[in-house]
Amino acid sequence: MILSYVRTIILYLALIISVRLMGKRQVGQMEPSEFVVTMLVANLASIPMQDEGIPLFSGLVPILTVLGVELVLAGLTLKSIFVRRLLCGKPVILIENGNILQSNLRKTRVTMDELAGHLREKDVLDISSVQFAILETNGNLSVFPYPKERPATAAEAGIQTKKQYMPITIIEDGYVSKENLQEAGKDAAWLDRVLAQRKTSRKETLLLTVDKSDHIMWIPRGDGA
Repeated sequence: MILSYVRTIILYLALIISVRLMGKRQVGQMEPSEFVVTMLVANLASIPMQDEGIPLFSGLVPILTVLGVELVLAGLTLKSIFVRRLLCGKPVILIENGNILQSNLRKTRVTMDELAGHLREKDVLDISSVQFAILETNGNLSVFPYPKERPATAAEAGIQTKKQYMPITIIEDGYVSKENLQEAGKDAAWLDRVLAQRKTSRKETLLLTVDKSDHIMWIPRGDGA
């Protein structure tokens, strides 16, 4: 029984490492080859998990082999347009200058209902307001309304905006990140002053962030913490 637990944990960790090496894409953002590899690796791991008669090494070899091939192909797709087109395909225009390209709909096997659904996900109800719609290689639909249908940007409206900075998390759920504190150019004395000004402590802090403009956001823990 203990051996079964150990085998399962090892295979689980192997799957986590495999997915991490493949990148951080979500399932809906995977290329076809990446999705196939993910499903294949999961199935390969389930066999030695269920059958203790299969040596653990024999279960890991196919997983590592598939992962190795995937990493090699991923490298080739970065360097070769031919391999990239072969494995990932290429984007397909479904709407061009307001016209629905029915031949491309048939080619990609996208129905009008599916197209309308994708447009609704982009907050578009009127198809005639779309100038371009492109089906990307990962299955997502990029939608570009006509300029007159788009909300005006701050530049177009002549509004002067403030410079934006990325907030750096200093405390999260009571835990102080020394690395982020150093990255923000702050020290422990600064942190103590900030907390003292708010009459709180690190343990009572759910979230504390600061950006390069010294804007501080502090959120206390709730009563149930």
